[in-house]
Amino acid sequence: MSTVTAPAPPQPRGGVLDPVRRHPLLSFFVLALGMSWLAWIPYILSNHGLGVWDFTFPGDSGGQLLGMLPGAYLGPIGSALLVTAIADGRPGLRAWARRLWNWKVSWKWYAGILLGVPGAIILSGLVLTGGQMTLVSATVVPGLVAGMVVGLIFQMVTTGLAEEPGWRDFALPRMQRLVGAPVAAVVIGVLWGVWHLPLFLTAWGQWDGTAVPWFRPFVFVAFCVAFNVVMTWVFNRTGQSLPMAMLLHVSVNNFASGPSDILFPTLGPDMFQNSLLLGAVVAGAVVLVGTRGRLGYHPEPVAPPAPQPELARLS
Repeated sequence: MSTVTAPAPPQPRGGVLDPVRRHPLLSFFVLALGMSWLAWIPYILSNHGLGVWDFTFPGDSGGQLLGMLPGAYLGPIGSALLVTAIADGRPGLRAWARRLWNWKVSWKWYAGILLGVPGAIILSGLVLTGGQMTLVSATVVPGLVAGMVVGLIFQMVTTGLAEEPGWRDFALPRMQRLVGAPVAAVVIGVLWGVWHLPLFLTAWGQWDGTAVPWFRPFVFVAFCVAFNVVMTWVFNRTGQSLPMAMLLHVSVNNFASGPSDILFPTLGPDMFQNSLLLGAVVAGAVVLVGTRGRLGYHPEPVAPPAPQPELARLS
């Protein structure tokens, strides 16, 4: 008498990379924060930060292009690429890259983002200034628009490309499957905000060489959480289009670093951040209520387990 049994399941691979394969999301978060923070140490210690190291990064006056941006690339996008390659191999890398090139969405999303972001920032600014806004001369408008277009393209290949392939393309789909969209939006929003915190000791965070107002980092993290609710909804509703998430992100940066100073000259950095928080909270609340908390996320149907071959006894 003999028996025929099913083949034994493949044993998990061991080695130093096995924790990354078993916990890809946690590995990404640790690497994204750790690698960026380590890379930012020279920037923080330089003359653009604490001034411990008597060095000034060339380029822009704040030193962000060569001081901050390399660490931004190394963290989110670098960690997502590394963890995806280890945990999911080539199929995972292909799926990750497909979302990066998912530009084929309705024109209404492009128009909604490019017009809605400035509109929301202007409305928030009007609320905090009591309706005071400086009107722009018609002769200035063409140059202002041209500068915004150039700035938007530059932001897409710097800030957008450095951050969004990690936080949204890698982390969000995985975390949504575990805890749902609202919780994922909050958790990733907190970590996204915390990732920026060392930069508050540099020119990026309006560091003046003395101290950072205690409320400034908290307001920024709160903004990241509220804004990430909107980001999550846009990402899901556009078929997980990473370019749309990037466009939404950099549209805020682009308008905040340019026209906002002209329109609201009386708003200082902290009051302006408060206006961004106000706009993000209102938009996030509207999206949560409008989607009944789903944020456009529809869980993928779970495939039924494959039938296990039974033992067949031969006599």
